[in-house]
Amino acid sequence: MLYLLPWRTPLMLRLVAYGAAIAILLYLCLAPVRDLPPETLWDKAEHAIAWFVLAGVGLLFWPWRPGRVAGFALVLGALVEVLQATMPLGRDGDWHDWIADSVGVAAALLAWAIIQRIASARSELRSAE
Repeated sequence: MLYLLPWRTPLMLRLVAYGAAIAILLYLCLAPVRDLPPETLWDKAEHAIAWFVLAGVGLLFWPWRPGRVAGFALVLGALVEVLQATMPLGRDGDWHDWIADSVGVAAALLAWAIIQRIASARSELRSAE
């Protein structure tokens, strides 16, 4: 059976892919409002989903560093809110958005922990056979 092992991808490729994900996220968060498509979801849900994806991709690339991945995502979320509040682009910094970002990161960590537990249990079953 073929398993996808993103953490075995060469470091430079992982950094480029993660950098691209960050660049897309920053564009969506910092572009002038007039340049963005209209919102289709509740704003807080969009934040939670975006940071879930950001943290999830980070955890796929660096599963042995969950604290660093989560910390980076949370700091990036706070930075985005500060930039939105200070840049004259028609955006509003809102600490509630950062809370939504944090919920997305926490959900990614929870999913990662569940997947790790399942993988560990499967490994134990195989070794017991």
